[in-house]
Amino acid sequence: MRFRLLVEYDGTGYEGWQVQPGRRTIQGTLEGALERLLQRPTRVTAAGRTDAGVHAAGQVVCFDAERQLPVDIVGRALNALTPSDITVRAVDTVADDFDPRRAAVGRVYVYRVWNRDTVSPFWRRYTWSVRRPLAIEAMAAAARAVVGEHDFSSFRAAGCDAAGPVRVVRRSEIFREDDLVRYEIEANAFLRHMVRNLVGTLVEIGLGQRPAAAMRDLLAVRDRRQAGVTAPPHGLCLTEVKYGRD
Repeated sequence: MRFRLLVEYDGTGYEGWQVQPGRRTIQGTLEGALERLLQRPTRVTAAGRTDAGVHAAGQVVCFDAERQLPVDIVGRALNALTPSDITVRAVDTVADDFDPRRAAVGRVYVYRVWNRDTVSPFWRRYTWSVRRPLAIEAMAAAARAVVGEHDFSSFRAAGCDAAGPVRVVRRSEIFREDDLVRYEIEANAFLRHMVRNLVGTLVEIGLGQRPAAAMRDLLAVRDRRQAGVTAPPHGLCLTEVKYGRD
């Protein structure tokens, strides 16, 4: 049986999703819990690899079991065997050839910025604290410029192993709620650090260090050195992975 899990986690205490020898990772923790549950080593695959410190509210994970298990028991057992900063929200079964990464048709990320002259003790683990006022309208105009199919080389990390830099962004929006600025972006797929590099550039625009029109120029120049700083990982959260009909 192939099981599909909907997982959320606080990435603060982890070195990212992917297993690394001697390091605490989300994948390694889930596989350890499954080994205890199934009494054998079990590999899990995810819809996407999150970096160290990045959070998820809608990560999709799959694993195979050699025997039939009720989905409700799998969920309860994994939540009992994993630490409190990882939660399995839902469990179902899928076809044996279902791949959570390749089958995905879209992914949604949210990046949060705390924009106040003092740090919030409540939001500090989940936001980038920017103390100077941000021009939200300029940021929103720049965010809209990335919608569509573009070459995102200017926002691609040096170590990205993706085959190509072209991605299709379906939605890119900025919202402000009191001191909290929220950036939401949906695309068919993302390059490594793409969202964080976009956010770093948007914040520079919000601070008046670049004009809003600079975003289109950066897409055209295809040079990572020309774009903004990489925003810190802890403001980023994978909120949803979208699929077609199962």
